[in-house]
Amino acid sequence: MKFEDHFSELASTYSKYRPTYPSQLFEYLASCCKEHEQVWDCGTGNGQAARSLAEYFDKVFATDASKEQLGQALNHPKIIFRNEPAEKVSLKDTSTDLVTVAAAVHWFNFDKFYTEVKRVLKPDGVIAVWGYHLFSITPEVDRLLVKYYKEILNDYWPEQFHYVDTRYTDLPFPFDEILPPNFEMITEWNLDQVAGFLSSWSGTKKYQKKVGHHPLTEIWDDLLNSWGDEKLNRKLNWPLHMRIGKMK
Repeated sequence: MKFEDHFSELASTYSKYRPTYPSQLFEYLASCCKEHEQVWDCGTGNGQAARSLAEYFDKVFATDASKEQLGQALNHPKIIFRNEPAEKVSLKDTSTDLVTVAAAVHWFNFDKFYTEVKRVLKPDGVIAVWGYHLFSITPEVDRLLVKYYKEILNDYWPEQFHYVDTRYTDLPFPFDEILPPNFEMITEWNLDQVAGFLSSWSGTKKYQKKVGHHPLTEIWDDLLNSWGDEKLNRKLNWPLHMRIGKMK
């Protein structure tokens, strides 16, 4: 199938092409907290992490600055969704046991966000931020994905995205850090799903708007040849990078 035909069939929803965080991650986060009354999931998007956190906390306060993203979220009896920015949230002082940010903290104003975190966290509260970079599939496919990310889209990433490149190692983080275990996501996706995920990237959208065609067309034939049957599921490994800490 030509890429133009393929792309016309992709769903427009961001949530359809997101990997799922491992349950062990949320079990670990809960174990770091003395109490489990409330968690603030900031930049919740479609509420993916919030739903998992609801298994361990009495209440999840899930916020996002995007009404469109929140429109994709499913209602849950333990989750309160609010259209609020990371830098100003309607939570009471010292009310929260855990603050989480999944794949979004690099977009925030750090000083203002961390001021809010320190305001709402209990004295023994915990903050955890995490994200992910490129997944790995096979050496041949991986090389094409690196080319797509680093060469084709090189000039189309927002400045803040360098924190993703460095796996959050240089992210400002004014907390007493805890060394977490390693976590990774594992998915079984076909080429349609991989293309949908790559199409959801901000760099992809910026390239398409400026250049006038979808950047995946630059590698699509090679990617299809390397993958084989585009409906064939392949295993994807997504290492998570995380910073976790407590109030100083």
